[in-house]
Amino acid sequence: MIHRKYNFDRVHDRRGTDATQIEELEEKYGRSDLLPLWIADMDFPVSPAITAALESRARQRVLGYTYAPASFWDSITGWLRRRHGWDVKREETDYVPGVKKGIGLAVLHFSRPGDKIVIQPPVYHSFRSIVSGYGRTVLDNPLVCRNGKYGMDLDGLERICAAERPKMLIVCNPHNPIGVQWNAATLAAAADICRRYGMVLLSDEIYGDLVLAGGRHYPTASVSDAAREVTVTIGAPSKSFNIPGLACAWTVVHNKALRDGFFDFLLTSEFDTAPVFAVSAMQAAYAGSEDWLDEALEYICANASFAMDKLSEIEGVKAYMPDAGFGLWIDFRGLGLSHDALVSLLVDGAKVAMSDGVTFGAGGEGFMRMNIGVPRSVLAEGIGRIADAVNKSR
Repeated sequence: MIHRKYNFDRVHDRRGTDATQIEELEEKYGRSDLLPLWIADMDFPVSPAITAALESRARQRVLGYTYAPASFWDSITGWLRRRHGWDVKREETDYVPGVKKGIGLAVLHFSRPGDKIVIQPPVYHSFRSIVSGYGRTVLDNPLVCRNGKYGMDLDGLERICAAERPKMLIVCNPHNPIGVQWNAATLAAAADICRRYGMVLLSDEIYGDLVLAGGRHYPTASVSDAAREVTVTIGAPSKSFNIPGLACAWTVVHNKALRDGFFDFLLTSEFDTAPVFAVSAMQAAYAGSEDWLDEALEYICANASFAMDKLSEIEGVKAYMPDAGFGLWIDFRGLGLSHDALVSLLVDGAKVAMSDGVTFGAGGEGFMRMNIGVPRSVLAEGIGRIADAVNKSR
C-alpha cells in the first residue's frame, strides 16, 4: 500500500468562507442548493508549507510595502527549470497580479483599439471578454476534433493571419476547458505563423504544472527559436497549489524588444509589485510544496479515471480524458436535448452546477466542464445525481 502524506478525501465545507463557488450559485444558476462543480479552484486545503508561510508573515503584524527578495525570483525560475526543463533568467521574469489580469495587461500593451486578436474556441471565456472589452476585435480559429481528439487548426490560422493581419494569437497551453497539452510540434508551428506575420503569441500556461499521468508540459516559448522570439508567457502557482485568491502570477518574455516595453508598462502603475502575502505564498509553493502537488496530481488523475468510467455508463454521455488540469470536458449531445433543456436537466434535475460549454465559445454547445478537483465522494455524488436525472428524463 502506498503511504500518502496528504488526505485529499476529506470533505471541507466551504459555506461561510465567501467561496465564489457557493456565493455566486444563485446569481449564475438561479438557485443555491446545487452541488458546486463549476468554478476552477480545487476543494483541497493548501500545503502545510503555504499555510505556515502565511501564518509567519501575519505574525509580523506590520504588513507594509514589501520588497520581493532574490529567493522569491529564484523560486520561480528554479521551478520552471526543475519542473519543465525551461531555462529562464531573472531579468526575463516579472510579477503580474493574476493570470487573467496579466492577459489583459498584455492585450493593452501589445495592441491598440480596433486591432484583431485570434483565439481558439472552445476556450477560456475571459479571452473573448478581455479582447472585446478593451475594444479589440476577436477572430475565432476554432479547434478541430478528429477521431475523438482535439487539435489546433493550423491551416485555418494561416488563412486568418494572411487575410486579417491580426496583432496577436492567444494560446491556452494546456488548453482550458478540454485539457489538451499541446505538443511541441503544434506549438512550434503556431509560433512560426506568428513570426511570419509579425504577431505576438500570448501563452496562458496557468495549468502547466497540472499535467497528468506522467505527461510533460511544453512551455510555448521553449519549443523553437521562433517561439522564443514571439512569445509572452503568463503563468502562476494559483491553480497548481490552489491559491487563486492570493493574486500570484508571473510573466516570462525572452525577447528583449518585447520585454523592455512590457515590463516598463507594468512598472508604471506597479502592476509588477507583488503584495506581501503573494510573495510568501508563491515562494512557499514553488520552493516547499512539490510533494503536495505530486500527490494532488495522483489524486486528480485517479478522479479523472473514476469519472470517465462512471460517465461512460450513462447512455448518451461522453467525456474526454484530460492531459492536464482538473476540468473534465463532457459531451451531452448524445442525449438529444436542446442546450437549454440540457441546462435545465443538470441544474433543476440533477442539482449540479458545472461550467456551461456555451461560455467557452464555438464548439461548446451541448458540453459542460466539470471540476474534478474535489474529494472523490463529492465527485461520485455529482455523477450519481447526473445519472439519476438522465434516467428519469428518458
